[in-house]
Amino acid sequence: MGDSVSRPAMLASATLALGALVAAGWLATPGARAQAGAAAPAVVTVSGMPPVPDARNLYSETAAGRFSAVVTGALERIYVPNLRSNDVYVIDPAAMKVVDRFKVGIGPQHIVPSWDLRTLWVTNNAEGRTDGSLTPIDPKTGKPGQAVMVDDPYNMYYSPDGKSAIVVAEARKRLDFRDPQTMAMQYSIDVPGCPGVNHADFSIDGRFAIFTCEFAGALVKIDLAQRKVLGYLQLQMPTTRFKETPGGPRVKAGQIWEPGATEICTAKRGMPQDIRASPDGRRYYVADMHADGVHIVDGETFRQIGFIPTGLGAHGLYPSRDGRHLYVANRGSHQVHGPKLGDGGVAVIDFATDKVVARWGIPGGGSPDMGNVSADGRWLWLAARYDDAVYRFDTASGEVRQIKVGAEPHGLTVWPQPGRYSLGHTGNLR
Repeated sequence: MGDSVSRPAMLASATLALGALVAAGWLATPGARAQAGAAAPAVVTVSGMPPVPDARNLYSETAAGRFSAVVTGALERIYVPNLRSNDVYVIDPAAMKVVDRFKVGIGPQHIVPSWDLRTLWVTNNAEGRTDGSLTPIDPKTGKPGQAVMVDDPYNMYYSPDGKSAIVVAEARKRLDFRDPQTMAMQYSIDVPGCPGVNHADFSIDGRFAIFTCEFAGALVKIDLAQRKVLGYLQLQMPTTRFKETPGGPRVKAGQIWEPGATEICTAKRGMPQDIRASPDGRRYYVADMHADGVHIVDGETFRQIGFIPTGLGAHGLYPSRDGRHLYVANRGSHQVHGPKLGDGGVAVIDFATDKVVARWGIPGGGSPDMGNVSADGRWLWLAARYDDAVYRFDTASGEVRQIKVGAEPHGLTVWPQPGRYSLGHTGNLR
């Protein structure tokens, strides 16, 4: 990995914003965290959830080569949902080209592996309409099946015990727990204080989940056993953030991507997007498009304990196959519908130190968004949300290649992936 590239103004602002937390003792040192993790006791999981083999690394079973027998025979493909063209493009990663495409429902947002790894579901949320649907894809043929009508499926997750698919009904401010096979409704949890509910991750033991509230600048914590909201957390904004400059300078081939100039952060609240747990399950990293970085939250106390500036429009989060790093896709804009060829790029965070250790840019500009890591860990695949393309980053060098796809690609998935079961999204496996 390359050396970290920091911005003094951003780091200073983060220090000022979180000074009170430091004084209160909420920020443990990386060494203390590592020592605590080494002494972590065995994890007692909720009934029906697979065991946690390594309490220090909940990603241990997603390391390269740790495939479930269930994915035997699955085609090696990248599945790309295109939001505005209402279709899915299928890429052969070995050939680096599109090999298939098919129409799906209205507004496909994400492609979600099922808990049992047997189906890939396209979430067609039909924003502003009532005809949302889920389109199943057979990963052994790469072909779609008959769609299932489901209200407002912006995203989808699974309970850790595999008993429920959790349809994230964003416009309804509701989490719909459904039968994972038939998608028949089981029950719902209303989240009235969470407008823009969209992304989630789960505790290491399966007791709770934390969802991001995009339009409230907040998080909501859900007790999965008691089926209730445990509370909301308003995220603190830094005093400065990166300045969005349309048509400004972009990284050139061979250059290290450096976020541009900073400005006073006038946004009153954040726009949290993806969220992922630390390897030991104690901390949650929350990408924020308006804060231009990653908030760190203690899962048990549900309190913010840190912030890492990463780049303009921080959005997608993906752990490396060895569980050492977190790849942060920065979309290059504070806007939901940003410009083409923006100042987007990838920042690489070291989990042990919470430091940015590398930055990868897109020559000429771009808009990296959602995706995942290849099964062997060599590549990071991301949709180019505003540029109608897909990026493949080399995780050793940061070199990037592009493939053109449909209109406004979003939550692509890489398949197959290592792991025993899926918690949803674009492949949050464990």
